[in-house]
Amino acid sequence: MSTVLYKLLILTSVESVAPTIDKNICSFIRLCYAYAKMKNKGMKLYCFSPPVMVATFVIETALFVYTLVRYRMTTTGRLIAAALVLLALFQLAEFKVCTTGGLTSVWSRFGYMAITLLPPVGVHLIVSMAKRPTRWLVTMAYTIGILFALVFGLSATAFANHICAGNYVIFQLANGVGGAYFAYYYALLFIGIVTGLFFMIDAKPKIREALALQVLGYLSFLLPTAVVNTLDPQTISGIPSVMCGFAVLYALILVFGIAPRVLSPRTAK
Repeated sequence: MSTVLYKLLILTSVESVAPTIDKNICSFIRLCYAYAKMKNKGMKLYCFSPPVMVATFVIETALFVYTLVRYRMTTTGRLIAAALVLLALFQLAEFKVCTTGGLTSVWSRFGYMAITLLPPVGVHLIVSMAKRPTRWLVTMAYTIGILFALVFGLSATAFANHICAGNYVIFQLANGVGGAYFAYYYALLFIGIVTGLFFMIDAKPKIREALALQVLGYLSFLLPTAVVNTLDPQTISGIPSVMCGFAVLYALILVFGIAPRVLSPRTAK
């Protein structure tokens, strides 16, 4: 996918969230992705190439540190911090797959274990913000997620191959694993969206806004990924890489949209 197309997709995503998120957040999103069209020593930085992986890792790590320093760590705060860590770890794993010779298998396992836990953390965050007694849903999400994470961490046959395609990373899962895994992943994302919308109905204003932003956060990487896959079908094989590249938008929404509405600053009395 060309850099121009990528720029248009990012700007479209930013404009779509503009009515809900403060203007300074949208400006920060634009700034963070400006590097996607820049040149470094004569080399273009493509959408999800290793240099962009590193930059995204740095942004998400910085957002994690900012959250720890800025806010008191309640259950909701820890879940926001955990989501940021998992996003950053996958970017690090991608970079290592593209730059580490004999350890690609190890880093692939590490990265997949990280993103496998993201959907359960997202569901838990929604329940925590809404303060609803739906422990069974959180337990189910974590149970399935941990089982998949164990498969990726312990099974020698979970991955068929690992390819750094230059513009994104392709993780080829073994037959039987890939279908079940993506069904789990998208099912939990869908459950998160539906649950968030349902809990918004009678939530207090601040919580309603935070839940709306959580749903928007999901859409901020699901919709651009779907557009990219439609315009360039070859990227379908790299869905995790492409999706997590766009998920930095979700990280920004978590820190500058959701956190101020549900967390208390450490300086507050």
